[in-house]
Amino acid sequence: MSGHNKWSTIKQKKGKNDAARAKIFTKIGRELAVAVRDGGSADPTVNSKLRDCIAKAKANNVPNDNIERIIKKASGDGDANNYEAITYEGYGPGGIAVIVETLTDNRNRTAGDVRHYFDKFGGNMGTPGCVSFMFSQKGVLVIDREECSFDEDKVMEDALESGASDIETEADIFTVYTEPDDFSQVNEALTALGYEFASAEVEMVPATYTKLEDEEIAVKMQKLLDNLEDNDDVQNVWHNWEIEE
Repeated sequence: MSGHNKWSTIKQKKGKNDAARAKIFTKIGRELAVAVRDGGSADPTVNSKLRDCIAKAKANNVPNDNIERIIKKASGDGDANNYEAITYEGYGPGGIAVIVETLTDNRNRTAGDVRHYFDKFGGNMGTPGCVSFMFSQKGVLVIDREECSFDEDKVMEDALESGASDIETEADIFTVYTEPDDFSQVNEALTALGYEFASAEVEMVPATYTKLEDEEIAVKMQKLLDNLEDNDDVQNVWHNWEIEE
């Protein structure tokens, strides 16, 4: 995944203005609250979903005080009870496979918004399962090489000994892949060794990627992604577009 411009995407998200970052914090906060509700515990040592969400929050620079406050509120009478997780699938312009994960308190509104974005930018929202078979769920930990004090051999050794299933090395980043159930253990093991992550979460990783040679279609695809990610109900957008630098 990192070889397909994931690093550019991460830098773009990290570099967003304060309002955009606040929106990201709000979305992650909602994920944390729902993880507490669905996992039945505010203790990350027994709630693996919450543990994974905390790792994602920290990689996105959400302050620890915010994380603790959200978890405490959710374990009481938080607002997570109103939200349900719904996943939408479809094809963007040029046949790009797209998965949209949402948390919503109004499924009609969210479905209408997502369908509108697909239609507006030349895509087509499909039925459940229409593209998800092209993706696999994996834990993904991205390490910025500029921020990493370890050399490539050391990173590979530490990652594999920590339980990673694979590692990709590139000019800018190391990308560590894990099985979904091993994500937390690998994250914690590498963190204990002094690693910090530019991105850390369980993702939907495509088996293959598709290039868009037509610039006009590529612009539409980017607008589709921007509109989806800007929607308050959308938590994650996964796709198989091989974005050109």
